[in-house]
Amino acid sequence: MERKVIDFHTHVFPDKIAERTIRMLSQKAGIPAHSDGSVQGLRDVLQAAGISLGVVLPVLTRPEQFASVTRFALELNQKMEVEGAEGGTRLLSFGGIHPDTPDYKGELKQLSDSGFLGIKLHPDYQGVFFDDIRYLRIIEYAAELGLIVVTHAGIDIGFPEPVHCTPQRALRVLRQIKPDKLVLAHCGGFGLWEEVLGTLAGEPVYLDTAYSMGHIPEELFLKLCRTHGTERLLFATDCPWGNPAKDLETFLSMPLGDEEKKRILYRNAEQLLGRTFS
Repeated sequence: MERKVIDFHTHVFPDKIAERTIRMLSQKAGIPAHSDGSVQGLRDVLQAAGISLGVVLPVLTRPEQFASVTRFALELNQKMEVEGAEGGTRLLSFGGIHPDTPDYKGELKQLSDSGFLGIKLHPDYQGVFFDDIRYLRIIEYAAELGLIVVTHAGIDIGFPEPVHCTPQRALRVLRQIKPDKLVLAHCGGFGLWEEVLGTLAGEPVYLDTAYSMGHIPEELFLKLCRTHGTERLLFATDCPWGNPAKDLETFLSMPLGDEEKKRILYRNAEQLLGRTFS
């Protein structure tokens, strides 16, 4: 089987804050980091694992971070465009937005006009339930602009209670907004996979595998592949929290067909992004 791989869920930070941010988050969650949090650190780890492209998902914890996060993400994308495939593993950053922004339409339009393909939401870090009107209007307008929306879903190890994006809340958003490019991270809800199977499997929503390989029981993952369909699953690691090499090895060991694995590893991602990557 050919080995093109897209990791649809990764994180980086500006060099000046990467080390302390990774240390703080690692201590809070009680889990080790598998990169130093820098752009080059992520690229090195992904390349060592044989991953072709990493999608970077910035999270805003305060509305006033929009300008600086957008600038950093835009500079990263411009750097990758200049280097092209010759620079090794490429990164592609989405934008970020906070639900308490007073100008969600203006910020989303700015991201779209700047060439960003999607945005990241994190209900636990942002302290807002996923079916809150503040998220509903962001997701609805993002869909109008053709933006992909990726959200953390399920339990966050560092912020275990309350769970701000449960499968039931995600289903309410799907029913009300009907977005066609919504991605629920962590196989639809970290630690809530039985509920995902009973609530979201088969619904028109993408699920990524971030920080799930080695955590979700293999039997449950395979059942999810069968009931939800491999056409809406995206390989992802959540690096630096997931170990790209180990997660990829675990995924490749799954008893799935070659075509199913190719869909999950890169074809679904390329279709969703609207781009082909070498």
